[in-house]
Amino acid sequence: MIPGPRNLITDVSGLRVGNAENAAIKTGTTVLLADAPFTTSVAVHGGAPGTRETDLLAPDKSAPGVDALVLSGGSAFGLAAAQGVMDALHEQGRGFEVFSARVPIVPAAIIFDLLNGGDKDWGANPFPDLGREALANATADFDIGTVGAGSGAQTAMHKGGLGSASLVLPGGVTVGALVAVNPMGSVTTPSGQHFWAAPFEYEGEFGGLGVDTNPGMELPPSRKVPAMASLGNTTIAIVATDAAMDKAQCHRMAVAAHDGMARAILPAHSPMDGDLVFASSTGAVALTDPGIQLAGIGHAASLCLARAIARAVWEARPEPGDTLPTLKQDLGLT
Repeated sequence: MIPGPRNLITDVSGLRVGNAENAAIKTGTTVLLADAPFTTSVAVHGGAPGTRETDLLAPDKSAPGVDALVLSGGSAFGLAAAQGVMDALHEQGRGFEVFSARVPIVPAAIIFDLLNGGDKDWGANPFPDLGREALANATADFDIGTVGAGSGAQTAMHKGGLGSASLVLPGGVTVGALVAVNPMGSVTTPSGQHFWAAPFEYEGEFGGLGVDTNPGMELPPSRKVPAMASLGNTTIAIVATDAAMDKAQCHRMAVAAHDGMARAILPAHSPMDGDLVFASSTGAVALTDPGIQLAGIGHAASLCLARAIARAVWEARPEPGDTLPTLKQDLGLT
């Protein structure tokens, strides 16, 4: 397996990603969409999720697909970003037909980024407009790091961010991941010099720092303020493939992808995290041996997610008012 040409989730043909952010608030929104509805399910393994429309994604529920997925900052306020996306898609004539009506399906998940140094004293909720802007910005090529839903993200030791990665399997199936990294835990080992995801790095994509030869068994220290460390965190992700999969198969892909989160963040899936993975299929590539191929797709999704998490932190950039340094600042690289 090797990354696709962009090393982004949009190596899955037909997918686009849009970002929008507000630098003063230190928050933002990310949207994933395609030209047609796509099959999606979800697996929630954290103890404090914030979501919209995720019940529809269970394999036994009737919604056959979604029009877009939203990852957003802003805690519960950020769920309103999905309303902005839904309204804009409706204006474009998108959505599922219900007799004479059209209803866009836009599930969403949020991270808690309300204690990151930004000005949260807004009047009207800014997230519907951020959702509209992110949708309008959607393209196959997009930035990672301090953008979109990762704009205000933090880890235990460093700024978080938005990350993405991809892999092309030997049979031609493509898998990709997109993630907003804002965990209670740390993406780096206790030394702060190495990524937990280092064994899965491809050609220095997150700095080539190598594997920590003495990581130890202790958890890394946290630099977050106590309220941030105890009340609100979360890593939210999307994994996607062009393999033709139904909702039940997408759910298994989401479950497998959580392994990548556990490989890249220590600890993960805590009572204070809302860790969640959406899994989507565009259905472009038929599976010839689903029993074998689905296992490989889930494995690839976990590798993509681990790498995307590290890339998010590696590409984070410093901004005025930050309460945590970037990893590159700590390493003297900025």
